[in-house]
Amino acid sequence: MAEKKTVTVQQTGSPLRRPADQRATLVGLGLNKINRRSTLEDTPAIRGMIRKVNHLVRVVDEA
Repeated sequence: MAEKKTVTVQQTGSPLRRPADQRATLVGLGLNKINRRSTLEDTPAIRGMIRKVNHLVRVVDEA
């Protein structure tokens, strides 16, 4: 069975003064503090969440 692809994202910006849906997206990605990292399964839904808050996160690793 093939190994599932993962993507690691790191929060680089603050959700303060941002819309509530962007804050909720960060929480959905498992992030809530600057420099915190989260490793997630690489799916289209996760990619869409990353794209929505791309000004607050950066992709650290794609495996």
